[in-house]
Amino acid sequence: MKVLIADKFPEQYIKKLEEAGIDVIYNPNLGEKDLPEAAREVDCLVVRSTVVSAETIEKSQNLNLIVRAGAGVNNINIPAANKKGIYVANCPGKNAIAVAELAIGLMIACDRRIPNNVIDFREGKWNKAEYSKAKGLYGRTLAIVGYGHIGKEVAKRAQALGMNIYAKDISRIEGYGVKDFSEFDKVLPIADVVSVHLPSTPETKGLFNEKMFSMMKDGAIFINTSRADVVDEEALIKAVKEKNLRVGLDVFKDEPEDKKGSVSSKLQELENVYVTHHIGASTEQAQNAVAEETVNIILGYIKSGVIAHWVNKAKAPDTHYQLVVKHYDKPGVLASVLDIIKDGDINIEEIENIIFDGGLVACCTMKLKAPLSNEMLEKIRENPNVITFSHVMLD
Repeated sequence: MKVLIADKFPEQYIKKLEEAGIDVIYNPNLGEKDLPEAAREVDCLVVRSTVVSAETIEKSQNLNLIVRAGAGVNNINIPAANKKGIYVANCPGKNAIAVAELAIGLMIACDRRIPNNVIDFREGKWNKAEYSKAKGLYGRTLAIVGYGHIGKEVAKRAQALGMNIYAKDISRIEGYGVKDFSEFDKVLPIADVVSVHLPSTPETKGLFNEKMFSMMKDGAIFINTSRADVVDEEALIKAVKEKNLRVGLDVFKDEPEDKKGSVSSKLQELENVYVTHHIGASTEQAQNAVAEETVNIILGYIKSGVIAHWVNKAKAPDTHYQLVVKHYDKPGVLASVLDIIKDGDINIEEIENIIFDGGLVACCTMKLKAPLSNEMLEKIRENPNVITFSHVMLD
C-alpha cells in the first residue's frame, strides 16, 4: 500500500506506518495544485488543511481512502469522492482540547486586550490606565454555538472560570452544567461572549449575518475558531464598528493556503479584532493524538477492511422494504436468495448477516428499494435451508 501524507505529520507516526510495511511518501509542502499529480498513483491520501479537489480525485488511479487528519472534511471534495467510491474518514474529537484552549485564550485576550498591551510595550508606550478597564469573565454569560467535542471542552474550561454557560446544538444538551437554548434571539441579547464551534455545512454557511450580530450586546466578545464561512465577514466588520464588538478569530475569509507568506485582509484595519494563524489544532498534544488516530484508521482498513470514522457513508439509504431471512449457515443458501432478488431486478441497499452462537444458524437482514413479488417470496419459502423469513414495508 502506498500512502501520501501531504501535510505536517509527526515523524514517529510515519515510522509506525513504515513498520507495518506501508510505502509512505511524506511531502508536507504540497498544495492544492500539486496534489493531482502527486496523488495519481497512491492508495491513500492524508491531509490536514491542504485542499483535495475534484481534479485530484478524478486523476487518481488507485486512490481508495482519504483521511483528514483533523475533525472537519470541508477541504475535501466529498461529491467527487462519492462518484469514485473513495472512502473519506476523519479524526473527530482528537484536537478538541487544543481548539478549546485557544478559544478560551482568545476570550481572555479580548477582555484584557493582551495583544494591544504587548504592541504598546514594544513601541515604548505605557498605558496602564487604559488597559485597567477590563470587565473580567467571572460571572459573565457565554453562549456556545455548536456543542460537539470542541464545544463541550470549551464549556468545561468556562465553568472553571465561573461563567454562566448556554449552549446550542442540534442534539439535546446534557451535563456540564450548561443551559440549552432553542432560539438565538433569546440568548444573544444577554450573552457577554459568543463562541462558535460549527462545521461548514449548507445550513451553517453565513449563519452569523447582520441580523445575528444586531442581536448581540454592544461591547460583547465574539469568538470563531471553527470555519470562516459560518460568518458573514462584512456583517462582522460592520458590527465591530457600530457595536464595538471585540473579536477573536482563528479563521477568516480568503485565508492563505500556504504555510507561510504574506496575508491581506480588511480585518487588519480593526483594532478590536485579534486573528491567529489557523492554529487551533496545532499543539503537540493534539497533533500526536490526531496522527495516532490517522494511523489507526489506515491500519484498521488494511487489516479488516473496516473504515473508522467513515464520513461519506449514506446517512439515509433510499430503502423502503426490508427482508429478514433466518437460515442454516451453509454455503450457497444466501446466494440462492440473492439470485431470486437479482432476477426480480431489485437493488439491495444494505445487507447484514449475523451468526447465532454455535455457528449453525444465521440471520440476514436486507434493505431493499422495491418489494419482492409473491412468486419471489414463494421461491424463498421453498428453500429447505431457509428456516423463517419476514418481508415488511419500512416507515
